[in-house]
Amino acid sequence: MAKLVAICISEKKGIGKTQINEVELVEGFGLKGDAHGGNWHRQVSLLEKEKIEDFIARGGKVKFGDFGENLVTEGLDLDKIQVGDKVTVGDAIIEITQKGKKCHDKCHIYKMVGDCIMPKNGVFGTVQKGALVKPGDEITVL
Repeated sequence: MAKLVAICISEKKGIGKTQINEVELVEGFGLKGDAHGGNWHRQVSLLEKEKIEDFIARGGKVKFGDFGENLVTEGLDLDKIQVGDKVTVGDAIIEITQKGKKCHDKCHIYKMVGDCIMPKNGVFGTVQKGALVKPGDEITVL
């Protein structure tokens, strides 16, 4: 079973995110209180716990949220997810709109350790159905 491991938000763009206990995913916006929310195609970002752990094993000193990810997943192979797929997180529904991203500036993680995994491993989406979510919630691909 795939599940949500961590939720991270920030009030400002361009910085790492802070881990929180629960959040409301707002339809058509993203995470309530997150600087990256809004009416656009990258309302929510997902990153696999396994990819973060691999980065740490290669010497990166990071914690959840440092890559700017909103939702840290476990047991969900995001490499197999396609643009247009929909995933549930608890009672919320997210439609995948983008895989990977181009970084215009090197983030603080890249400057610190010489690499960032979000450009190649990050997955982005829009909230199609809002709900309160928390770590431990099941994630399924529809």
